[in-house]
Amino acid sequence: MKHNIYIILLFIIAFLNSCTDVLDKAPDGNMQMDEVLSDPDKVEALLNRVYNNIPYKGYVYFFFDPAVVACSDDGWSSEDSQGQLVDQYYKDNSSASWHPMRDFSDGHGANNNGYWSRYWQQIRLCSQFIEVIDEAAVNNETDRGRFKAEAKVMRAFFYMELIKWFGKLPVLDGTVPFDADFSTLTRQSVYEVASLIVSDCNDALSETSLPWRISEGNNGGRATKALACALKSEAMLFAASPLHNEGEDHWEEAYQITKDAVSQLKANGYMLFTECTQPNVFGTGDAAAYRQLVDQNSEFSATPRDKETIYRALNGGTFVWHIGYIGSNMANTYKCGTCPTQELVDAYETIDGKPVLDLEQPYKDEKHLVPNYNSANTLYDPTNPYANRDPRLEQTVLFNGSQILWDNKTVTIETFTGGAHAPSWDVTNRMSSRTGYYHCKMVTPGACGTNQISNANWKFYRLGETLLNLAETAAEAGHLGEALAAVNEVRARSGMPDLSASLSQDELIVRIRNERRIELAWEENRFFDLRRWQDPSGDLSETAKWFTAMVITKNSDGSFTYTRRNISDSPRGGWQNRDLLLPLPLSEAALLESVTGQTWQNPGW
Repeated sequence: MKHNIYIILLFIIAFLNSCTDVLDKAPDGNMQMDEVLSDPDKVEALLNRVYNNIPYKGYVYFFFDPAVVACSDDGWSSEDSQGQLVDQYYKDNSSASWHPMRDFSDGHGANNNGYWSRYWQQIRLCSQFIEVIDEAAVNNETDRGRFKAEAKVMRAFFYMELIKWFGKLPVLDGTVPFDADFSTLTRQSVYEVASLIVSDCNDALSETSLPWRISEGNNGGRATKALACALKSEAMLFAASPLHNEGEDHWEEAYQITKDAVSQLKANGYMLFTECTQPNVFGTGDAAAYRQLVDQNSEFSATPRDKETIYRALNGGTFVWHIGYIGSNMANTYKCGTCPTQELVDAYETIDGKPVLDLEQPYKDEKHLVPNYNSANTLYDPTNPYANRDPRLEQTVLFNGSQILWDNKTVTIETFTGGAHAPSWDVTNRMSSRTGYYHCKMVTPGACGTNQISNANWKFYRLGETLLNLAETAAEAGHLGEALAAVNEVRARSGMPDLSASLSQDELIVRIRNERRIELAWEENRFFDLRRWQDPSGDLSETAKWFTAMVITKNSDGSFTYTRRNISDSPRGGWQNRDLLLPLPLSEAALLESVTGQTWQNPGW
């Protein structure tokens, strides 16, 4: 009966957990449920609890580092010797009893600590609310329908977060009675969990009182029909992916669900943000709108400037305080943080739409020191590697020769040896890049001074991502024309040419995967994409073991010589088969195994 006690404690902790959003009127923990349900204000406060523990994203992990990015193949952090989250991950200091990505307590408000327990708390709160709202006092019946739909969408949200980290889960569509027979509890397939997510989201979509868009700030951060569409698309994308599909082909179903989601989003006013409205800040380049989209908050308005963002947090997000931007001992900077890898830079095509490397086998060697150039690309010049590249490169990465406005002065980035912003491989130096690059996507151009900060809260879902879900599911299901249309719509926003209709199915899938990497860089998707694309018996040795930096030498005639080198002499942790999923907490897995007689722990842990 320990398990029963554990569930009771989860409920108590969740019910009493503090809240900071607009309905911060928590019912007293000593109240009986009938007291809560008889008061419409307390009912709304109870609903508010389903929004607890929404994860913080971006630069809010330990010491303001984007940990999920830093632990993918897109970034390397200068916190690699500080005993902090990424350092522990890089050194492979992980076990089922303590894993840095699951358990690191940051002290800065990030909700990465305890994914498993936090999200199950939320799922139970959502289920409880769904069960009691029909008998609760509400100010009007419209509220009742909307509140129930919100709870269903948020249950889907937290289930989706658990899938990303842990894979298979118990499917619980209601609160579990305290005297239930827990010996029958099982981890069910990701497809079965995704089916619950789709069902909850469809129920929410059928509720007329649930809006498609939040139109006023006092409801900011609440669930919408648009979020329901994004969630059911993502759930089926994961369910169909090799890591999770258990040998079953779910691509056609994933395609149909995602196609319907995109159609409904577009029919209800969602569209790509394609026109920069502040050219004085973001410039007039082809990717200016792309940069503005991620750097500025979407408004809670019926007619917002940004009609692409599907769901953003009310609080928390991409806080940047001279961290992950430039560092290198410049005035009004603190440290460098996570910087783009050469591997990420290599992924950007040239402006004619041709990959720089052979995407099937980007490198000829294990350590990525010998690039396998695409013989069909005639625009790329290894002696001038940043010329003629996808416009999104300069909106994501600061490279040698980039210019920024800093302290009201134009600064040219110098990452060559001896330059003002040269990289350093001294692990005690947190001010300089380990890669020869610096990140800029999440920083508003021209932002400088002692309080530099990005003003955008984290955007969990946007139409660009859901379109790429459509492209991938359509390509995998054999609907190549629709896959091309979806991916080309995303590319066109940044001035990139259409992918060729002559690509085979396999070639198109590879290109769509690379497009996800480019379009969604620094948005925490790559970490999970790399994993879901693997077979259960696979590993991440090709993408997450060895990483490279660019060493640039300035010659006497002013030209530059470019040489690749490994960032570390040792492989980085997090590339083994076991690293495809996080381990369940050791004590939790042991408890569940003792009750059910089944194996609960993820492979390798």
